[in-house]
Parts: sequence; C-alpha cells; structure tokens
Amino acid sequence: MKEQGGAELRDQALFEDPDFPSEDTSLFCDRSTPIAGLQGNIAWLRPQEMCQSPALLPDNISLGHPKQGLLGDCWFICACSFLLYLDVLSPDQPQWGDSRYRGSFQFRFWQKGHWTEVTIDDRLPCINSSLCFSRCHSPTIFWVALLEKAYAKLHGSYERLWAGQVSEALVDLTGGLAECWSLGDCGPEVEQRPEQDFHQVRRRRLDLNHLSSVKDQCAVSCSTHSSLGGQEKKGWSDVKMLSGNKVLLLRVRNPWGRCCWGGAWVESGEGWFSVDPASALELQSRVAEGEFWLDESEFLSQFDDVTVGYPISDEGCLKSIYTGSLLTHNHQLTGQWIKGHSAGGSRNSSCYGSNPKFWLRVCERGEVVVSLLQHRKWRNTEKYTPAPLEDSNNTKHQHYHAIGLHMWKVEKKRFNLSRLLSKPPCASTHCHAYQREVVLCEELEPGYYLLIPSTYQPGAEARFLIRVFSSSSMSLSALKIPAPSLPLPTDGEWETSYFQGSWVEGKTAGGSRNFVSHWQNPCFPFTVCDESAVTSGANVMITLHQSRPDTDLHPVGFHIYKVKGESELTFPRDEDPVASCVPHCYTQDVSLACHLSPGAYSIVPSTYQPDCSAEFTLSLAHRKHRSAFLLCPYLVMLISAASGIVSECWSEIIMDARVSFRKVVKSQERLGRAIQEVSSLNLNLYFTNLRGHSASGFTECENTINKFNQNRT
Repeated sequence: MKEQGGAELRDQALFEDPDFPSEDTSLFCDRSTPIAGLQGNIAWLRPQEMCQSPALLPDNISLGHPKQGLLGDCWFICACSFLLYLDVLSPDQPQWGDSRYRGSFQFRFWQKGHWTEVTIDDRLPCINSSLCFSRCHSPTIFWVALLEKAYAKLHGSYERLWAGQVSEALVDLTGGLAECWSLGDCGPEVEQRPEQDFHQVRRRRLDLNHLSSVKDQCAVSCSTHSSLGGQEKKGWSDVKMLSGNKVLLLRVRNPWGRCCWGGAWVESGEGWFSVDPASALELQSRVAEGEFWLDESEFLSQFDDVTVGYPISDEGCLKSIYTGSLLTHNHQLTGQWIKGHSAGGSRNSSCYGSNPKFWLRVCERGEVVVSLLQHRKWRNTEKYTPAPLEDSNNTKHQHYHAIGLHMWKVEKKRFNLSRLLSKPPCASTHCHAYQREVVLCEELEPGYYLLIPSTYQPGAEARFLIRVFSSSSMSLSALKIPAPSLPLPTDGEWETSYFQGSWVEGKTAGGSRNFVSHWQNPCFPFTVCDESAVTSGANVMITLHQSRPDTDLHPVGFHIYKVKGESELTFPRDEDPVASCVPHCYTQDVSLACHLSPGAYSIVPSTYQPDCSAEFTLSLAHRKHRSAFLLCPYLVMLISAASGIVSECWSEIIMDARVSFRKVVKSQERLGRAIQEVSSLNLNLYFTNLRGHSASGFTECENTINKFNQNRT
C-alpha cells in the first residue's frame, strides 16, 4: 500500500499542460475531418503506461523512422523523417527513468521569423492502449508522437494538422527554405493565364540535374494527387548499366511505413537484370521497410509534385540547391497588405504600385535567394464554411492568398515608379501561387533592386515576411513612401509650429475614418487669416511624423476638418474633411500642401487601424506675406524701445504680433492694419541704430514714437 501511495504521489507531481489539456478541445477544431469519428474513443496515456522502457530516440536510426497513424498529416511526417539527423529537442531534457523527469518536453519551431519554444506534457492520444496518431517503427520510441503533439499545440489542435504542405513543415522544423516543383499539368493551386506578365506564366519543371551538387544533403519529398500522400526521397545513385549507359535511380520511402509500389525496380523487377549483379545486390540491400527504388523516368511520370528543402551547413548557413554555394548573408523584414491602402493586387491591377516596396542593395555579384512568406489565415472554428471565391477542394485556398514577388533593377534610388513598373521585371516568381511561401533565386550584379510582394487579388489582407539569403554582402530595407513635394514660393515666407501628440490604445488611438472610434484621435485646432495676407497657391503645409523604428511602422495619415462657428472647437462628424493626406502609408513622414480659405480648422492625425500606440509630431507651416514678415519684428523692437510711451492698445497689438509668429491667428488682421498705418515711416535708420544699441538710436526712436502719436491723435 505504501508503494502504491508513493507512485500516486509521483503521478500527481507530473506536469499536466493547462494550455493543451487531454480533452476534445485539443483534438478537434471544427470536426470537419474523419478523425471526428474518434470522439469518445480516445484515452490519453503517458509512454510509461504503454510500454516498460520508453525512449525518446533509438540507438538504431531505422527503428526511429516515423509512421503515419489515423491523422492525415503525412506532409508533416515526411518532414519529420529528416530530423533524425538534426537536433530537434532542447538539450538535456530528462526522460523516463530519470530522477528529474516531470512529464514535460520542450520543442522548437520556427514561426514568423523567429524560434518559438513549445512545452507539452507527455500524455498522448491512444485507442486500446496504443498510439492512434503518428508513431515510430519501434513501439518504444516516442520522439515522433511527442513532436506531433507539440506541433498540434502550436496550431491549436490535432485536427488542424489534417492536410498540409511538406514545405511548410520543413521550414517550421529547420528555419530554412523549401521550394516546390510541379511534375504534372498546371493545377488549381496556381493562378491561371490572366496575369499579363512579360515573363511567360507557366509552372516550373523539375530538372534533377539542378540538384546534383547537393543530392546527398537536401531533403526531397514527392507526392501524387491521386493518393494525396507524400513520399520521402531517401537517396539516389547513378547506376552503370550492362549496356554501358547510366540510369539515375532514386530510393523513396512511404511515410505509412509499407511498400505499395510496382515497377521495373521493385525486388525481382526487370530493371535489375540490366545492371551488374553485384551493383544490383548492393543497391537492394539498402532498402529498408517501406522503401523502394525507381528510375528517373518513372519518378517524373508517376509523381505530381516535388518539394526540396535547402540544406543547412554545420555553421547554420543555407546552401543553394542549385550551386551548393553557402548563403552566408541573410536579412528579413516584415510587412502587411491592407485593403484600400497597401493591398494593390497583381500587375493586372491599376493599384499595383501601392503594394509594399523594399530596397535590396547587392554589394557584390552573387547568388541571391528571396522568399515571400505570408502568415496563415485560419478558418472559422465555430461554424466552418469554405471561404467564398476559393476552391473548397484545395485546402491551401482556405488558408492562403495567391502571392507573388517581382524584382526590378534600378539605376538610381530616385526613379519614376509608374515608368519603372511599365518595364519587365528582371526577376519574378513563376506566377502567383496559393502557397505559404514562394521563392525567387537569381544571380545578381551589384546595384539597387526594387522588390514588390503582392497578392493576386486586390484588397486581399495579410501579414508577410520577406527573407533574403545571399552568397555575397547585401542589405534589405523597407522603401519609405516619399511625401508629396511641397511648394516653396518666392513671394512669401513660411512659419512653422510643432505639436507633440500620441495615440494611446483604448483612449486616443481611434484609427481611420473607417472606424467609429476615429473621433477619439487627438485633434489640433488652427486658424487661417484673411486671404489678403497671402497670394494664390498653397498657404498651409502639414507634416505628420511618427516616432517608431523603420522596421515597425504604422500606416499613418491625417484629415483637416472645417470648424463651424468662430468660438467652437468642434466640427460636424457627418461632414467630409476639406483636405486629407491619405491613403495611410507605412512611412515615418506624410505631408500635405493645400490652400485653405480663411476660417477655423482642426487636424485629426490617425493610424489606419485602431489601438495602434505611437508618439508623433505634427508640424504646421503657414505662409506669411513678405512685407508683414519683414515689418513685424522691427515694429516690436521699435515700440518696445519706447515702452513708456506705448498705450494699452499698442501693448495688446504687440502681444498679438509676438503670438502671430508662432501660429496663424485672427489677431493678424489688427496687426496688418497697424502695419499699414506706419508703413510710410522711414524706419531703416532706426533699425540700424537699434541693432548697434547706440544712444542716439534710442533718442531718434523716441522722437519717432512721439511723432507717430501726434499723427495718430
């Protein structure tokens, strides 16, 4: 009884994950897949409850190969097979039988540009005391089952692992890159011919010779649409035939762990009779359970898609799958497509130029690989209905937009955008594809390149990540959208005032006019004086500067509203602004120059989305008439020098004059009339003497003031 009580106490001390409990909520998201039929039949057991001596990894690698279970995640299992040769676990994790064991394990996954730690307990879904999902060949090895659970937790449930892409799993598990090729006809997952690119719109074809430099290092997965399964390439060999010719043989493994393939190169197949018997025997001895050989022609004719993962060196650098070169330099930046602002669609769309833009500077000639990775959009888990306008037969359409990437060589950083976009790009992805990630690989000369990522449909919203890997030094930066050029008239002077402000989440971060909360944004009132003080053209210039780093900018803009009533600081919310600086742009500064009639106004700066916190500076410049600008300072000096003679009325005018140099106010009307009264006086001598602070200057100044008062009386 004491031993039993001690065992129960140890069991109670084992970790139970509250964020991914052993319940149906961890199994299902919408019950739209066949595993929904398992509800009520699944028990959660720890490995020590299933076998006597559980282990995480085997001593013999072949015993650790993964096998698919009842969950449709063969895409994930294919990617897992390559991890037997990589470190997938955090170091020094206590296992069963260790005194430090507490029933928890940690895994790392690459997500949205960085590594994410995922901790799980080791309770696994079982039917009749056996694992019902993925497992290893040996029933005592559990690394695959635990890794699958951690990946399910990352996605929200096991059911969300049903149907996916090997390329996604390879990137999530390694942090590297993966490319996909089509071996068959053009399928529905890639956009059709309507995009009018200068490059021919076509599916890329795989040439296995491209991979010869890394054939023993890269991960290769192949699949057939008919079986909706995945196969893992285990190796390939150039075999010399008895005729003297060579044949390329590939060894492939079925993730289900069983061989179900026919052809000339199965055991006792006719293909082996054309090969030297010793070579045939040696090649057949390499085949493990679930593996088979086939030649290149069979491979290209029987499979529909191939995914190749970029090798990773011991130093952690990617290797090109085309040349084997080390891609030692890398940069990444985030971005976002926002409907109505930066989601311009493909090159078919007139709004294409509004898409986000990035500068790529290549310092030396070299191989450059650019990837565009969009963040997944999960379907509604409460009431599942296929997304409109998308193919419900293709799971990729439910989660991803069709995306593409185009690149232009730019001779100078200053260029005409519309003229540039009318020319063919120097490189692009083969077409917009319903993939999480698309990859562009080119040999580039030194210089500047403009990168434009886009969705095929205008208005499609998503966040994305741009990654660049290169064999030579380079840099990547987001292109700041230039503010409209501001006029600098020669018939007047500009005076600028600065205002500090902030958008605070839940308080003053109201977002754009698309949102009811827009009126919570800060507002800045100002007044435009009588038109007689200015000439034609722009009389107000406004610039909004957000205080955020280039890598984390909000889309910003502002509106100018007319204030009704001379003393009111409010304005009708149902009226349109008299001027606007939109669309909201991902740049630190946005500017607007405009002509406003006399009256009271208010500036309302905002981010596009509500609750985006940031500090900002608003600058307001108004144009002053040249004569007013020149005379006002001298008038203040002159009258101040004889302050004992100045009347109360003139003191008020002086104060108004000083204020007028900081903002446009109505009191400038009175100041203007005063200037006109004294404009006939010859003040040049007095100003010169005042600057020199001479006694005679002040005497003459006093005489002038007395004469002015006599004339005024």
